[in-house]
Amino acid sequence: MYILENAFNNVLRNKGRNILIGAILFAVIVTAVIALMINTTTSSIIENYKGRFGSEIRLEPNMEKVRDEAMKNSTDGMVRVTVPSIPAENYIAFSESEYLQGSIMTASAGVICDSITSVDAELGGGSGMMMMGGGAGIEASENTPMQFMMSLQGNKLAEFEAGTRELASGEMPDELNECIVSTDLAESNDIQIGDSFTFTGELRDMAEGIVQPTSYTLTVVGTYYDVTDEYAEGSAQNAFTNRRNEIITTYDTVVQEIQSGMNGIKVAATYYLKNPELLDEFAAEVYSKGLPETFDVTTDKATYNKIVGPVEGLKGVAIMFMSVVLVFGGVIIALLASIAIRERKYEIGVLRAMGMKKTKVAFGLWSEMLLITLLCLVAGLGTGRLLAQPVTDALLAGQIEAAEAAQDEQQSNGGMMLRMPQQDTAADAEPLSDIDLSLGLDTMLQIIGIALVLASLAGLISISRITKYEPIKILMERN
Repeated sequence: MYILENAFNNVLRNKGRNILIGAILFAVIVTAVIALMINTTTSSIIENYKGRFGSEIRLEPNMEKVRDEAMKNSTDGMVRVTVPSIPAENYIAFSESEYLQGSIMTASAGVICDSITSVDAELGGGSGMMMMGGGAGIEASENTPMQFMMSLQGNKLAEFEAGTRELASGEMPDELNECIVSTDLAESNDIQIGDSFTFTGELRDMAEGIVQPTSYTLTVVGTYYDVTDEYAEGSAQNAFTNRRNEIITTYDTVVQEIQSGMNGIKVAATYYLKNPELLDEFAAEVYSKGLPETFDVTTDKATYNKIVGPVEGLKGVAIMFMSVVLVFGGVIIALLASIAIRERKYEIGVLRAMGMKKTKVAFGLWSEMLLITLLCLVAGLGTGRLLAQPVTDALLAGQIEAAEAAQDEQQSNGGMMLRMPQQDTAADAEPLSDIDLSLGLDTMLQIIGIALVLASLAGLISISRITKYEPIKILMERN
């Protein structure tokens, strides 16, 4: 108990020297609080965005390769550029890759139903030739493509997530051969939940001239409100293209009629890798499974870099600044503590001459440093928490400006690439403009650990230099 009381009195007795040590400790702790809060928050943000952007795969036609291929295959001097497509069965095969964490598969098919009158039926139907992947130059005959009046949409739920469509009654389709219809279609045909209808469509092999009918018997399990535009901008207006005639069902329901080599069911997919580093392995696999070489397998790096880049830069700045402060702060604290204890050699010699063991003297000196550290820790945690948010906002603003400047420079210096238009590209992505920091328990424990290590390190360095002398020698030097 005497050792602790003496340590407390020594802290009060040597105010000037201890205030200087405390000021440096306080600055180190505040810096550590800010840096660790930034590091913890940005790490979680980066991991979240890596899952959303870093591992999402795109299969994009490279129009430069497409044009080169068309020029190579030209026989009459005319270059006919045709945008390549991926067969539905290939999309399904790609989804079975061991490198994927998961995939979102969607499918669509044109259909007719004799029991249902489509919205805008008077405008006629559509052949859906774009869905079938060809058909230019087909003459009217018994092989003329079917005029679809409605479409089946398997697992196409983006509008429900965006809020432009909403379940009105019943439930969402979950099992095979379940579907929901728009309230417009249901009201005009008096469709009730539980009704079943047979929809017919067709598959075609344009090269061989083969036509294969398809049939779906679906049960209505719900209806949905729809506030989307009835027609997509620039599209032909008929019953088939009217979005009120879209029958929402499951992906498995639509693809159950799919046949290899036949067009008429359109499949699309979004793939997610287990790890972004597996991109090359996944690309090699899909090329071996039939993906044309005119397609590029890419991740959305531009969006990822635009959104996450400033956050990664902020994290790097915070960690680097904290490391510098810890190193210099630790060295200065050790030097001050060493100088302070050298000035107290006589006091230590007296204590040792009175019979106090080296371990107890060392414990007393360490206790003094610990008391100063605890006081600085309490003040530093509060101050660091208050300063962390404004400091983060200022640093993040600088990182965003640097990222935008780098992107502008890259665009001005780089060439243009011919690619198919994509949604959700980096041009539409907005970088993170603010980060809400929080001081969690793990971060507090890390800060306490850093403070105790600094205090212990400074104390041990000083003690090791002073306790090697014998008390008689210390007293003789004093005389």
